[in-house]
Amino acid sequence: MSTKKKKIDLKSIRFKLWISFIGFALLLIALIWLLQIYFLETYYAGMKEQEATNIANRIVSEFRETPNSANLRDQIDEITSINDVYIRVETGSGIPLFSDGNRSGYSSVILYNAQTEVMREKLKASPFDKVTATFTEDTGNKSSNMRTLALACYLDQPSASQNGSTSFGDDIILYLFSPLYPVQSTVNILRIQLVYITLIAALLAFSLALYLANRISRPIKNITRSAAEMGKGNYGVKFERGHYTEITELANTLTDASRELEKTDMYQKDLIANVSHDLRTPLTMIKSYAEMIRDLSGNNPKKREDHLNVIIDEADRLNTLVNDMLSMSRMQSRKMVLEMSSFDICETAATLLSSYDILKEQEGYRFTFRRPADPLIVNADAAKIKQVLSNLINNAVKYCGEDKEIIVTIRKTGRKVRCEVSDHGPGIAPDEITHVWERYYKSSTHHVRPTDGSGLGLSIVKEILTMHKADYGVNSKVGKGSTFWFELELVRK
Repeated sequence: MSTKKKKIDLKSIRFKLWISFIGFALLLIALIWLLQIYFLETYYAGMKEQEATNIANRIVSEFRETPNSANLRDQIDEITSINDVYIRVETGSGIPLFSDGNRSGYSSVILYNAQTEVMREKLKASPFDKVTATFTEDTGNKSSNMRTLALACYLDQPSASQNGSTSFGDDIILYLFSPLYPVQSTVNILRIQLVYITLIAALLAFSLALYLANRISRPIKNITRSAAEMGKGNYGVKFERGHYTEITELANTLTDASRELEKTDMYQKDLIANVSHDLRTPLTMIKSYAEMIRDLSGNNPKKREDHLNVIIDEADRLNTLVNDMLSMSRMQSRKMVLEMSSFDICETAATLLSSYDILKEQEGYRFTFRRPADPLIVNADAAKIKQVLSNLINNAVKYCGEDKEIIVTIRKTGRKVRCEVSDHGPGIAPDEITHVWERYYKSSTHHVRPTDGSGLGLSIVKEILTMHKADYGVNSKVGKGSTFWFELELVRK
């Protein structure tokens, strides 16, 4: 059997993380090589020059504070005992005063004579009071040639001042020599060490990069596979969380989305079943009574009128169902625009309740309307608010108790108007209260009046009130009834 080679995805997070980590490690190692091998000698020379300058500045400063040859000898003795430098002091005419190694007087053997003469001439020709130079001693082996850092500066310049500051009557020059030892052996040692460090660092960087890349990319791949399953309609899938906060939050969000899609899918299936039933029943009734008019009651005015009334009622049911679905669709697509106006919500509710008189007469329902004497003016879409009240009252009619009483209360609460629709029905279970506003949802509680709905009534209420930026809610106790309420801003007179 032939197996296909897995291609490397150059744009994947795994590959890019791996390359980035390896690249960073190699760049860091290259920087260490560059600094430790190629720039070591430059840094070494610069460091020695700075060290020599600091020593010279210290001697000059202390000498000028206390111009005493004994103190100067003590200073030089202390400095040369802890630093790898050679110090000598001469007059401007080249007369040696003292040097480390012969502090009691003139020395018969003085080191760096030639270099001292060169530095003296450089200092006299320079406009500055300090000069530095590097001397190389040819030993025949280029790699082991000795180099020396030299510094010359004035300790005292009587000729430059009005009164001589010393008894010598001449310039006093400080010479400082520091050998620059060959660093090639040190470089060789560092190079060997860096080879091992490079191999170990590269191996660790490769392993760590591979580990981190897999650790980050694996949960993302699992989330991708789960998302593909969800795309096929398997909404119950659970997304695997990773080891990082961002991936965990993504997995939790997608898991919640999967659950919501699963519920929505269930609600949609229920909607299709409910709507199919709600459409089939009135259509069957319309067809049946139309056939009865055609075959039986066509010549009987009373029967024909009764049959026509049934057809009209069923057509109204169809119209209500279709309007609910259309309204919900328009609100969800944000195509519905509110037509705001100021009106008395108490009068609107009173007008609406008058349309339920037929339920009072025929089925014994009782409607109680509680309102203040003064009008309560709100600024809203009058038609939409009337639809909200109608849906809440219809919901109360369907789920009211045996007393068949529906209570509509409108009252002022601070700067708002609160509208309540209450019933004494079986109430809503606590685990269902949070779902009553959802689309396609129907309570499991059996209602009294055998009227099927689309499951969109309360969802339409929610959408309309949300468009008005109004507060709304429901208070319910099982066995004692429910109260649906909403609040609108009161218009000031």
